[in-house]
Amino acid sequence: MSAALATVERYLTELQDRICGALAADDGEASFVEDAWTRTEGGGGRTRVLSNGALFEKAGVAFSRVHGSRLPPSATQHRPELAGRPWTAVGVSLVLHPRNPYVPTSHANVRFFTTGEAEDGSSPVWWFGGGFDLTPYYGFEEDAIHWHQTARAAVEPFGSELYPRFKRQCDDYFLLKHRQEARGIGGLFFDDFNTLGFDASFGLLRAVGDAFLPAYRPIIARRRDTPYGERERNFQLYRRGRYVEFNLVWDRGTHFGLQSGGRTESILMSLPPLVRWDYGWTPPADSPEARLTEYFLQPRDWAAMPLSPSA
Repeated sequence: MSAALATVERYLTELQDRICGALAADDGEASFVEDAWTRTEGGGGRTRVLSNGALFEKAGVAFSRVHGSRLPPSATQHRPELAGRPWTAVGVSLVLHPRNPYVPTSHANVRFFTTGEAEDGSSPVWWFGGGFDLTPYYGFEEDAIHWHQTARAAVEPFGSELYPRFKRQCDDYFLLKHRQEARGIGGLFFDDFNTLGFDASFGLLRAVGDAFLPAYRPIIARRRDTPYGERERNFQLYRRGRYVEFNLVWDRGTHFGLQSGGRTESILMSLPPLVRWDYGWTPPADSPEARLTEYFLQPRDWAAMPLSPSA
């Protein structure tokens, strides 16, 4: 498994380089600053953050390779038989918070996890996980359709059943249960995936990682110059509060990082630089702000909708 781990790590570091290069070019004003770090129990990573750019108010793209002697509870909740095993996790995670409220926030993650032998001699276990999702503040059908059609095209070569399955898992996972409200319009989410064998499962991971930029960059290009004012900015900051709530209360990656003694600055890199909470606020009826929750944040088969020629 060490050779396989090295192969995955090479792909992930190259993916981080490629995504950072493309996003810095899109921003055109700010650059990523790299923060290399090591972890006391084992491993480390390189966290790259772009701040106060023309396009991105904050963008973080992190690579990590960490290991430990005993799996933390967040990793064994659904696999109790793995409790107590040594483990290694390698992955790339990114969160992008644009400045313009008409450009959606986006998140992506691709990762590989492997355990050592159990004390009873049971064989090591490995799996892949990841996906990407989109969190708009002002919704546009052509953006949602493009996002989901790109996601479907990425995974379809590995089985026609995977996109609807991964989309449903994304809708289920990125749900603020305490509000019964979706975080965004979804995308792909998969975990504990090894059913295709190593080579094909790794191919699936690469397909998802490689599809992120083609899914997101056309949306950036369409929305980045849209005029906005104080109303749109305040709504963006209000909706960012939902993002913070999900990441701190429900996100398993955040829980795993904190429970495994990870580096707090890198774990909380996903949080936006500015946010607001307004008590009991509701959007005006029939407004673009109301349409976000009433229409766009409801689960829909976006990939099945026709994309207009002008989109």
